Amino acid sequence: MATEKKIPYKIYLEESEMPQNWYNMRADMKNKPAPMLNPGTHEPMTAEELSGVFCADLVAQELDNDTAFVPIPEEIRSFYKMYRPSPLVRAYCLEEKLQTPAKIYYKFEGNNTSGSHKLNSAIAQAYYAKKQGLKGVTTETGAGQWGTALSMACAYLGLDCKVYMVKVSYEQKPFRREVMRTYGASVTPSPSMETEIGRKILEAHPGTGGSLGCAISEAVEKAVTSEGYRYVLGSVLNQVLLHQSVIGLEAKAAADKYGIKFDTIIGCAGGGSNLGGLIAPFMGQKLRGEADYEIIAVEPASCPSFTRGKFAYDFCDTGMVCPLAKMYTLGSDFIPAPNHAGGLRYHGMSPVLSQLYDDGLMSAVSVKQTDVFQAAEAFARCEGILPAPESSHAIRVAIDEALKCKETGEEKTILFGLTGTGYFDMVAYEKFHDGLMEDYIPTDEELAIGLSKLPQV
Repeated sequence: MATEKKIPYKIYLEESEMPQNWYNMRADMKNKPAPMLNPGTHEPMTAEELSGVFCADLVAQELDNDTAFVPIPEEIRSFYKMYRPSPLVRAYCLEEKLQTPAKIYYKFEGNNTSGSHKLNSAIAQAYYAKKQGLKGVTTETGAGQWGTALSMACAYLGLDCKVYMVKVSYEQKPFRREVMRTYGASVTPSPSMETEIGRKILEAHPGTGGSLGCAISEAVEKAVTSEGYRYVLGSVLNQVLLHQSVIGLEAKAAADKYGIKFDTIIGCAGGGSNLGGLIAPFMGQKLRGEADYEIIAVEPASCPSFTRGKFAYDFCDTGMVCPLAKMYTLGSDFIPAPNHAGGLRYHGMSPVLSQLYDDGLMSAVSVKQTDVFQAAEAFARCEGILPAPESSHAIRVAIDEALKCKETGEEKTILFGLTGTGYFDMVAYEKFHDGLMEDYIPTDEELAIGLSKLPQV
């Protein structure tokens, strides 16, 4: 085991040490996630039914509860090598600033043009679409990281890419939109007049800034009404968490290389892709009884699906055309306040993470937007990286945990996920610096409206 003095600021694996398999947490879960249900019959969705919306190979991954390790196709591993392995970084400067006995590490996923971890699943889903001989794919995007990542992957493989971007983010983040267009994607603000569902949502909610649930509905409609297209999703689904497990697998391999043992693992949580990917191998150890970790999901107080939602079957989209998933949800028609962490503005949570949370294997906290940006600014001044608003939720709680260690003298080792950079989020930083950023927390009465409309299953 190496001594602490020999641990570098950035720990990189060799290319040959990159994961050759994705890890499927469901294989080790005693309580499996509940199956998706057909919205009409309330019967479990079959592979045939799902194949009308998703690529066939991805459907197989979506339904697989038993295979622990899934080989990563060589074509995808070759693409990964352009930006992976990503570094595991010791936040020495932040530790010094906080004067904490805690050791703080972060897994940095922002070292690619998409600016986030989303590329890990985007290239996989685009690869399987190309393998199936499709013309293109449709998708939604919140803050724009997923849309950017998918547009890059589609450009690389020669696929068409149609993106429905949450309207408030479309307006707040024009440069992210232009990166997508640079890579050849068409980008439509959602809800739009382009789809039947979009028109219905606009009629019911005039002037709305939209939500991920709205954009999902439009993207699905476009896919099922366009020959040679399928829909792909950037979070929530089992297959996405599977692809994102490369984050945690690399983090664990890098930590093992230097004899580092984490006590607390923290990730931001919107739909679950980053958090699920980061914790995957560590949760696997916990499920198998090999090790124990404190795992904390961090969500915005404006969209608190874990901390104030209900564990129940719900539609994955606002238009109520997608399958029902059992998850922690605020109701499919819940449209959160237009906060600046666009990637966390989803009404529900991954069924895998929801089951783990319900089983008490992880905890969750919600944080206010202004507190998040205070942490983001503090981190940027210490560590030299401008973090994305989504990632900054994890930074906020990592700082809070480190300050608790300062009070108690406990020498915890903390890992958090830095999902990406915030260089396209400067409107948000501007509002924070100008004192124009507001904290919106929905009332119990507001949440009760959405929860009262959950489907009766």
